[in-house]
Amino acid sequence: MVALPPLNALRAFEASARHLNFRLAAEELGVTQGAVAQQVRGLEARLGIDLFERLPRGLRLTETGRTFHAPLSRAFRLIAEAVDDLSGQRQIVISVTPSFASKWLVPRLNDFMTRHPDIAVRVDARERLADFQSDGIDIAVRQSRAPIARNLDAVPLFSNEFVVVGSPGLAAQITGPGDLMQHVLLSDAHGLWPLYLERAGVEARPRMISFSQTSLAIDAAISGQGFALAPMPLVSAELASGRLVQPLFEVLIDDLGFFVVTPKKPRQPELVRQMRDWLLSRS
Repeated sequence: MVALPPLNALRAFEASARHLNFRLAAEELGVTQGAVAQQVRGLEARLGIDLFERLPRGLRLTETGRTFHAPLSRAFRLIAEAVDDLSGQRQIVISVTPSFASKWLVPRLNDFMTRHPDIAVRVDARERLADFQSDGIDIAVRQSRAPIARNLDAVPLFSNEFVVVGSPGLAAQITGPGDLMQHVLLSDAHGLWPLYLERAGVEARPRMISFSQTSLAIDAAISGQGFALAPMPLVSAELASGRLVQPLFEVLIDDLGFFVVTPKKPRQPELVRQMRDWLLSRS
C-alpha cells in the first residue's frame, strides 16, 4: 500500500483548493499563511506534480489539482460526518451570498436553531456559485434570473420587488423620481438603476457609486451617502426600524429573484427538507 501524505498537508491543500487563496485557507485552519503554503509545496514535492498555478492575486488549480481535489474533499466530508454521527450532532451547510447572509439570514438564524436544537448550521457566505459535490454544500440560496441546472431543484423564496431606500434625512427631500438626480445613487453588481429610472421616466444621467455587494450599497444608504435600489426582503428590517425610509411608491419588478436551491438527490434529505421548509416559512 502506498504511504499516504501527511494529513496536515492534505488538509492545507483541500482548504486552499476551495478558497483558491492561501490566506483564507489559513484563517479556516487556524494557522499562518506561510504554514499553509509550505504544506502545499511539500505535498507537491512529495507527489511530484503541481497542484496550483500561483497567480498575482490568488491560485488556480491545475487539471491534476482539480482531479485530486474532488475525491479528497469527499473524503474529508465523510470524516466530518462520521465525527458528527459519534457526537450525535447533525450538521447542515447552507451556501448564501454575503449580502443575503448579513441582511436576511443571520438576523433570523436563531429562530431555526431554537426550532431545531439538534442541528448544527454552517453558513458558507461567498459570491461564487456553490458546487454541491466538491464543496460539501447541502442547500443554497441564490439570486438568479437564469434557468437553474437540470440536476437541481429550485423553489422561489421571495418576490422580485426592488425598492428605493435612503436615510430619513435624505428621503425627506424626495417628492418624485426626478428628485433622485440631486443625489448619489448607490448601485450593486446587478446594476438595475438604469432600468428603474427608464421605467420611472427619468432621463437625466445620475451620479453613481457602485459596490460589489448589495449589502454595501444598503449600508451606504443607511449612513446617508445616497439612495440604494435593493430587494425588499433585504431592507425590511431597516425599514421597520426607521433606519431606512422608502420615499417613492414606484418599485421595480424584475425577473431577478431569490431561489432555494438543492440537489435533486441531497445527501441529507431530511435536514435539507427542514432547512428549506424553514426558509420558505420565513419569506
